[in-house]
Amino acid sequence: MKKNRNFAPKKMEKDEKYMKLALDEARRAYSEGEIPIGAVIVCQDRVVARAHNLTETLCDVTAHAEMQAITAAANTLGGKYLTDCTLYVTVEPCPMCAGALGWAQVSRVVYGCGDEKRGYRLYAPRVLHPKAETTSGVMEEECRQLMQDFFRQKR
Repeated sequence: MKKNRNFAPKKMEKDEKYMKLALDEARRAYSEGEIPIGAVIVCQDRVVARAHNLTETLCDVTAHAEMQAITAAANTLGGKYLTDCTLYVTVEPCPMCAGALGWAQVSRVVYGCGDEKRGYRLYAPRVLHPKAETTSGVMEEECRQLMQDFFRQKR
């Protein structure tokens, strides 16, 4: 798994553009009483899926933003492999979602803030596809703040 924190300014601009869309999805989740995590899948500079957590709405513990986005992207593209795709997600994927991303062969995973308690890096650091590239920290503060606001409100 390749990690890349030092990327070109143009790539950074593109990453921020798509992370803003993922944040929009996370805000939708927040407004619906869901944990505010949003995801967007992009293929060849085209958004092919947008999703947010639906675990409460669907009463389904597997209805994470990433899982919803993988299914939507596969339906849009007409196949189960997402080899030319990048997932943008506001929070580091959990091991379940990272495993699904690995099976779908997603080429790149970009996330906002890490998840020290439930993130894949803690439990399954090699679960993504071996050729997958990861980028972390894109709009990290905005992503973290949304999560903190949500849980502060819940308490």
